[in-house]
Amino acid sequence: MTSSEIPGGTAFAAEAALQPRRRRSFTVARVVRGAAPYLLILPVVVTIAAILGYPLYHLARLSFQKYGLFELIAHHGTSVGWANYSSVLHDPVFWHVLVRTIVFTVANVALTMGIGTLIALLLTKVSSFVRVLLTGGLVLAWAMPPVVAVQVWLWMTNYENGVLNYVLTKLHVGDYFQHDWYATPFSQLSLATSLIVWGAIPFVVVTVYAGLSQVPPELVEAAEIDGARAWRVFKDVTMPIVKPIFLILTSLSIIWDFGVFTQPYLLIDQTRINSSNELMGIYLFEEGYLKTDFGRGAAISILMLLIVALLSVVYVRKMVRMGDEAA
Repeated sequence: MTSSEIPGGTAFAAEAALQPRRRRSFTVARVVRGAAPYLLILPVVVTIAAILGYPLYHLARLSFQKYGLFELIAHHGTSVGWANYSSVLHDPVFWHVLVRTIVFTVANVALTMGIGTLIALLLTKVSSFVRVLLTGGLVLAWAMPPVVAVQVWLWMTNYENGVLNYVLTKLHVGDYFQHDWYATPFSQLSLATSLIVWGAIPFVVVTVYAGLSQVPPELVEAAEIDGARAWRVFKDVTMPIVKPIFLILTSLSIIWDFGVFTQPYLLIDQTRINSSNELMGIYLFEEGYLKTDFGRGAAISILMLLIVALLSVVYVRKMVRMGDEAA
C-alpha cells in the first residue's frame, strides 16, 4: 500500500520530509543565538587588538633585545634572548620594590574603596541640596590634574610655612613647627597614598552611588522591618546587588595604583628617591629611561603587566567565591 492509498498519507509524507529541514533551521537559529553576544563585542575586541596589539608585540620583542642609546640611534637592537628577564629577576632591588608596591597598592585600594563606599552611602541619606554640593566638590577634585594636585600637597606640607604644620600646631595636636613630612620613607609613601586616594575617591563615590540607587527600596525596608541592623542590610541586601560594581572598581584600582608614577615621583623630592621608597613605576622609569636600557625596561614592563593581571584575577575570583559562599 502506497502513501497515497493511506488516508492523509500524502500530508504525512510531506510533514516527514519537512522535519529534517526544520531541525536544521532550529539548530542554525540556536547557534546564531549563542554566537550573538560574541558577534556584538567583536568590533570592540578587534579595535582594542588593533590599538594595543602592535605596541604589546613591539614591547615584547624589545624585551628580548639589547636596546640602549646606540641601538636607539641605529634603530636596530641586538637579540639577547632571556637575558633581560634574568637580569631583572636576579636583581634583589626588583623584589624589594615589588613587595613594597604590592603593600602600597593594597593600602591604596582598601582606603579608596572603603572611604568611597562610606561617602556613597552618605549621599543616599542626605538631602538633594547637600548631595549636589558634595557631588560638585567631588567632581572638582576629580577634575584637578595630578601635577596641580601634587603642587597643592607640597604647599600644604611645606617644611617652613606649610598649612598642615600650622593647623596641627594651632589645634594643639603637637608641636609641628618646621616638621618635615618627608623625613622617612614611610611618611613619604603615606603622603603619596593620601594624594592618590584623594584623587581616586570621586570616581568610586559616583560609581557606587549610581549602583546604590538601583537597589530596590522595598527590599531595604523589609530588612529593616525584620530588625536587621544597618551593616546587616548592607551585607545581605545591598552588597549582592552592587557586587559587580565593586569587582570592576577594585580591578581598575589595582591596575591604576600598581603602576602609579606621577604622584609619588613628583611629590617625593627626586634627590630623596632611593631603594627604600621606590615603587614599580619609578623603578621602571629609572631602569628603562634614565639608564637608557630600553630592553631591560621593556622586560620590567612585561613583568608588571603579568603581575597586575595575576593580582586582578586572584582578587576578583576570591571576591566572587566569597560572594557565592555568603549567598
